Amino acid sequence: MNINDQVELFMQGTEYGDEALKQAMKAELHQRLVEAEKEKRPLRIYCGFDPRKADLHLGHTVPMNKLRQFQDCGHEVTFLIGNFTSLIGDPSDKDILRPQLTPEEVAENGRTYAEQAFRILDPKKTIIRYNADWLSKLSFADLIKLASNFTVQQFLTRENFKLRWDKGDAIYLHETFYSIMQGYDAYAMRSDVQVGGTDQLFNIVTAARKVMTYMGEKPNIAIILGILPGTDGAVKMSKSLGNHIPINTDAPDMFGKVMSIPDSAMPTYSRLVTRWTPAEIKIMEDGLKNGSLHPRDAKMQLAHEVTSSFYGEAEAIQAQEAFIRLFQKHDIPDEIPEMTVPREQTLLDVLVTCQMVASKSEARRLVEQKGIKLDGQILQDGKETLKHEGVLQVGKRHFVKIKFA
Repeated sequence: MNINDQVELFMQGTEYGDEALKQAMKAELHQRLVEAEKEKRPLRIYCGFDPRKADLHLGHTVPMNKLRQFQDCGHEVTFLIGNFTSLIGDPSDKDILRPQLTPEEVAENGRTYAEQAFRILDPKKTIIRYNADWLSKLSFADLIKLASNFTVQQFLTRENFKLRWDKGDAIYLHETFYSIMQGYDAYAMRSDVQVGGTDQLFNIVTAARKVMTYMGEKPNIAIILGILPGTDGAVKMSKSLGNHIPINTDAPDMFGKVMSIPDSAMPTYSRLVTRWTPAEIKIMEDGLKNGSLHPRDAKMQLAHEVTSSFYGEAEAIQAQEAFIRLFQKHDIPDEIPEMTVPREQTLLDVLVTCQMVASKSEARRLVEQKGIKLDGQILQDGKETLKHEGVLQVGKRHFVKIKFA
């Protein structure tokens, strides 16, 4: 892939909130690629991950997909586990103080993060590093010198700090260290490019570039990616909101959840969580605009692409065929009532709550007769909770769409 094509691919899905800034980053990226080609070296790319949760959803994989694009073009990718920054907690996307994790929690989450990341990244081409290796060695004098590059006003004008300030909520001094520490990460690894979401704009564009310049290095280039909306297509994907697509699930579940997103979210998903090139995405979008491609078929392509990237081509094909049998051949009605139930309810309780059976004894009998299905899969244990949201079927004619509270 030539340099111009690489630039278009790497800038795909980026959002800076300012067109001038976007064009400046694009121009710097092009120039850095030219320089690296002359020097016959790959670009050094990294993204930092603070392992505050062990289970990831599709939204967490957006920067990983971008890292994989850099890998596929022959560049050096570092997956940085923030085992030191996690002890503070990134305040960038929160309007409340993040709880501090213990070193043991960080270590365990970091291990599972890396395992899940390798479902996207090539493990043979991925460097894993931990920022405690250098941040834990900084002295108080070092911190003073780094902090001298920033003003209190810069932090107080950040949206989430400003919200807390306006509400009279506490803003703790240690929270301002986070951006400085992340900036030092970029310097310590002499990175050319740093990848992150829009919530990392200040940390990367302001802090990291400022620290690297102060330390005598070329500032890294910011690849700022948009935030993936959940299956509702409206708000950020979040497990707490129930609009997430877990990656530790199975192929039919992932395929079905991608198929459930609104048509309006397809362009965003195409840019952020597929392996498609800008040219391939344009073909799909042009087809949707001129009517040569039906939205249902476009979404089928999208669901297949996302599912195959995690589970392989064979399982994606099986998931697609199962979806078509269940949903497109009218095995279920077009209009299905929706019910919200507590996630911790057992299957038997759900059936009673949704009034699909008259009693638990009837529910047990139907389970034993293999008459209960979730998204086409037979459920065989009435005492277990449902593994995921979906269409619950009782017999041949009764259906309800289950959502978790």
